[in-house]
Amino acid sequence: MTRQFSVSQKFANHMPDVVATRQHLHRFPEIGLSEFKTSDFVAEQLVALGYEVTRGLAGTGVVATLRNGSSTRSVGIRADIDALPIHEETGAAYKSEHPGVMHACGHDGHTAMLLGAAKIIAERRNFDGVVHLIFQPAEENFGGARIMIEDGLFEKFPCDAVFGLHNDPGQPFGKFILRDGPLLAAVDECTITVKGYGGHGAEPQDASDPIVAGASIIMALQTIVSRNIHPQLSAVVTVGAFHAGVASNVIPETSQMSLTIRSFDPGVRDELEKRIRLIAEGQAASYGMSVDIDYQRGYNATINHKVETDYIFDLARRFAGDDNVAEMQRPSMGAEDFAYMLEKRPGAYFFLGSARTENDPPLHHPKYDFNDDILPIGTAFWAELVEDYLKA
Repeated sequence: MTRQFSVSQKFANHMPDVVATRQHLHRFPEIGLSEFKTSDFVAEQLVALGYEVTRGLAGTGVVATLRNGSSTRSVGIRADIDALPIHEETGAAYKSEHPGVMHACGHDGHTAMLLGAAKIIAERRNFDGVVHLIFQPAEENFGGARIMIEDGLFEKFPCDAVFGLHNDPGQPFGKFILRDGPLLAAVDECTITVKGYGGHGAEPQDASDPIVAGASIIMALQTIVSRNIHPQLSAVVTVGAFHAGVASNVIPETSQMSLTIRSFDPGVRDELEKRIRLIAEGQAASYGMSVDIDYQRGYNATINHKVETDYIFDLARRFAGDDNVAEMQRPSMGAEDFAYMLEKRPGAYFFLGSARTENDPPLHHPKYDFNDDILPIGTAFWAELVEDYLKA
């Protein structure tokens, strides 16, 4: 049953319907929790293929179920369906028709591959058990995976294991990349507002300058990872924005900075928040000022399960050959809300290389465009996984 593909030769794309689906989705992108037309399109395709289709989880989520044989074993496969608030600059014939919104992360491709696999699975019915295809909204912003789970995803659709993938234009075409354990980081965000007292720039002694205090906070924050976190534990504290003032001769009332915080270990995550709060409050107080801190916990770390990770390693090697499977040497500091699914069910998340050249635009870039040549590989692999995991 297992098929070997010469991935390195970029085999011809014999799935024009999947390409057409991907390009249709690309033309009509929608932001998370607003993927109404995308949800309609996905559901219509699946109903036509004979799946039991359930809608409404996380508002726009779609779950398609297909049963075959007598086994009660089950597997879930997830694709994300949302786009990003980015103005597209690809110049593609199928470019976004929604100004300021585009599929800059490849979710159009992820959805198209799973829809293509759904067709193969339904036509062949070469499995014994239950397949749940999960089309999830709002991966980019609102944690659609968590919302679907809160809406009863795994109670309504029990899965012995759940799997997901992400294309990676920075990795060789057709290469499967994954690792056991931590794969992607937990992500938190923090906004710190320094409250000073404004005045004339020529008379700074009569003001409390929140820019100086803010700069001091920013520099002190750089000591957290180097002096408070164990050197063998990964963490990132980045100040990505700092806003204050409107003129050179005016000391403003406030300054504001925005942080992204990444980690893997729950204890490290707690320590990062503690230190950020202490430093911001302490530094501001040393200047006679105070701060407002808005600290928001975001996605948890994405942790792969060993049994399911080993399974994907084995299946990918049988599917694409040893040369096209690699272990990820270290976790990425990126984040993914598939983490919530892996907290509830065993499973694994992996990357599929999609590079065209050595200088492809990265994910979330206005010129990024999903590589359609990878569609047959992802589509066929999902079908292979179902048929292998639920062997008839």
